[in-house]
Amino acid sequence: MNADLQRLIELQRLDSIVLDAQRRVADEPARRLALDARLETAHQHVTTAKEQLALSQAARRDIEKDLAVQQGRLSKYRDQLMAVKTNVEYQAMQKEIAFAEAEVKTFEDRILEFMLAGDELTAAVKKAEAELAAEQKAVEADKKALIAEMDEFKKVIGETNGLRADVIQSLDPKVLAMFQLVGSRKNGIAVAEARDGICTICHVRLRPQVFNTVRRGDDILQCDSCNRILYFVPAAVATATPTAP
Repeated sequence: MNADLQRLIELQRLDSIVLDAQRRVADEPARRLALDARLETAHQHVTTAKEQLALSQAARRDIEKDLAVQQGRLSKYRDQLMAVKTNVEYQAMQKEIAFAEAEVKTFEDRILEFMLAGDELTAAVKKAEAELAAEQKAVEADKKALIAEMDEFKKVIGETNGLRADVIQSLDPKVLAMFQLVGSRKNGIAVAEARDGICTICHVRLRPQVFNTVRRGDDILQCDSCNRILYFVPAAVATATPTAP
């Protein structure tokens, strides 16, 4: 195979490693925001649970005040009942007492409902707080893992760029210029394998003469469709090369 073509294939491999690592590094802010969003959601669940509990407790206190008022009236009516002198006054006072007793019963039932709801809301607060604590630990661990991952990617970029420099130094400047021009126009992918007469990137069938020349590997040729630099992997080499996961 043409020596410069071999170097271009290696350079493309190294460039792909760098591009992938750079994309991962560029994703770091978004991943940090996603982790912060997870934590904020857990905080919001705690805040919401506490607000619901506080509203329930406030409503219960209002009803307890209303109950106290009705209990006071009921006590007063019972005291007045002892002082009535006529049957009409007695019946009227009995109606007032019955009404007050019904109101007291209603308020007591509602307070009981709020007590039961309060127990559930208190449990919900404790659950939300426990989930928040667990999420804080998980997010902290994920952030540490993210930092380590980013450090590794940056290390890969540095080491790979060193290898790229060595390859570039040994390339024909004109061939390198072609590679860089195509890569700048094709999202960093300047080299494509030709297989079964087809460019495996743009999937356009090559002219038989072009494919035969690519198979020999003596010259540097470009795909007529996508302009990527073509290379051919013999069957024996392709079989021996492990497939990337």
